Amino acid sequence: MMNTKKEHLANFNIAGFTYYDGALAFKDLKIGSKLKLKLDSDNKYDARALAIYYKDHKLGFIPKAENRIFYKLFTVGLQKFVEARIQRISKDEHPENQIQVVAHLIN
Repeated sequence: MMNTKKEHLANFNIAGFTYYDGALAFKDLKIGSKLKLKLDSDNKYDARALAIYYKDHKLGFIPKAENRIFYKLFTVGLQKFVEARIQRISKDEHPENQIQVVAHLIN
């Protein structure tokens, strides 16, 4: 059995959750659900943007204030060492605060 090490990177709410597929995916989201992060180099608002996906649903982005380390890891090809999961679901909050993500560096 392999011993996986984890290092905490960040916690954040999903930026732009209101504007993408959050409402479509919401009923399927669970605490612990694995999320996919992808560079979004065509983003006109943020050159370091990373989109967050659950399966085929785009949920939004890592907030601009949090994305610098992720951008660096992804641009040098280390994305396979980054794991993002849903940490908190607060359905009664404003949509921008409904889903909190935790990200770890893993090996």
